[in-house]
Amino acid sequence: LSNLLVAVNEVSGLERIRFLTSHPNDMEDSIIEAVNGLEKVCEHINLPFQAGDDEILRTMRRGYTNEEYRQLIDKIRNSVSGVSISTDLIVGFCGETDEQFANTLEMIKDVKFDKVHSAAYSTREGTIASRKMIDDVEEDIKKERLRIINDEQEKIVASINSNLKGKAQDILVEGRKKGKWFGRNRNDKLVFFDSDNVNAGEMINVKIKETSPWYLEGSMSNDIRK
Repeated sequence: LSNLLVAVNEVSGLERIRFLTSHPNDMEDSIIEAVNGLEKVCEHINLPFQAGDDEILRTMRRGYTNEEYRQLIDKIRNSVSGVSISTDLIVGFCGETDEQFANTLEMIKDVKFDKVHSAAYSTREGTIASRKMIDDVEEDIKKERLRIINDEQEKIVASINSNLKGKAQDILVEGRKKGKWFGRNRNDKLVFFDSDNVNAGEMINVKIKETSPWYLEGSMSNDIRK
């Protein structure tokens, strides 16, 4: 994958490349080095951890521990300046206890992800879990655990995004929505702004004026395209 990133980085006319996601066991040093060193590759990585409890991770057959995942996060952050990290997780997996869920919540609080794609477990046909495990966590418990995760993550990302207020960001314009233009910065954060002189696909500079857990708002800096 790192060789592919290097090759695509040389393609003329491309402004940005996003390395979307990787299983933690496949996140090689060469990929981290590519994200850090290649000009067009954005400083954003999605690294699913799925659960913060070692027993649940073994049951899921994820192939890593809580501590190994944390060490990988530290390596990425120490290697890639200004990197944003998102993740995927499941609550209410087969047999998950309150204590095991607490380990997942602790991971969220400690790592402080820029975005968390969270979901309550549901049986999927054809998987080992569907054949050999019992979906025994009650639905109302799953919903409550999901709410707790989402509420905590909302506070975390609100704090992270607040640090961008007043700062200029390079935005790749994607389109219009509800009367405003929108695009994303290199950290994959959604930014809305007003303009009468911009087109989708252009790279512009936007000064952030307002922040929230879900998006940023700003204005074009001197209406200058990059």
